[in-house]
Amino acid sequence: MNLIRKEVGSFKSFDGTRIYYEVRGAGPPIVLNYGIGCLINHWGHQVRYFSQNYQVITYDYRAHHHSEIPHNRDHLNIDALAQDLKALMDHLEIQQASLWGHSFGVEMLVRFYDLFPAMTQSLVFINGFVQNPLNGMFGNDLAVKVFEMFKSGYEKLPETLSFLFKTSVQNPLAIKLSAMAGGFNLKLTSLKDIEIYARGMAAMDLTAFIQLFESMMHYDGTPVLERIEVPTLIIGGKQDSVTPTKIQKEIHRLVRGSNYFMVPYGSHCTQLDMPELVNLKIERFLSDHYTVGRKPHDG
Repeated sequence: MNLIRKEVGSFKSFDGTRIYYEVRGAGPPIVLNYGIGCLINHWGHQVRYFSQNYQVITYDYRAHHHSEIPHNRDHLNIDALAQDLKALMDHLEIQQASLWGHSFGVEMLVRFYDLFPAMTQSLVFINGFVQNPLNGMFGNDLAVKVFEMFKSGYEKLPETLSFLFKTSVQNPLAIKLSAMAGGFNLKLTSLKDIEIYARGMAAMDLTAFIQLFESMMHYDGTPVLERIEVPTLIIGGKQDSVTPTKIQKEIHRLVRGSNYFMVPYGSHCTQLDMPELVNLKIERFLSDHYTVGRKPHDG
């Protein structure tokens, strides 16, 4: 596999917030959208593989890592993120792209499609959701109660809760617990990737994270799914308790003509668990729907 040079840059979005991005490869464009609180490295396997034949674009959401927190905190919501994606494509002079999302990135892409359908060539949804993922998570409403308790505590003792949050997410025990809850498969995913994710989460501005998380909880993109008219691939993980199989099946049912694949032993991060299998499924999907100047796969 050839080494592809990385180009980095930034631009000012609709409200002046500076957004960081990376571009690798040449060809039909693909834009990768990670989950809330995640990092570009969550797409590392896909970037290396697909940049051989495509122009692969990754970027940081507002209030994430190399991108700025908006001066107007009212612009920490799902609509602002969708506007950032449009601004990114406009900045790179991309009229239409294959858009991939993981976890919260799926919900954001559904909102983006609702606002800018003509800019979407195809969609790849990985372990995604389109409405409050905490409802029914792990088969009960405990996750909702925990979030509300944490938010209430943070409003009263922001410095204390911020310190506890940053300390706990990097604790090795927390990593193991997240894996047990279906967030990762420690037998398949590199521990280094998980540790990078934990450090990234710890570095986030907690106020901004909570505000974005609440926007995610209040959005419901279910009505949009029936209006999607572009080729769509839905990938889930058999062992994902965060966005379980039933959610992926429901998205597949509502998006007419969509392709569906369930990764055996896959956690909430199937693109990290079994990247070769996930890449193969996506490549076969793209070979049917995205011209790259080579013969499509048989079958």
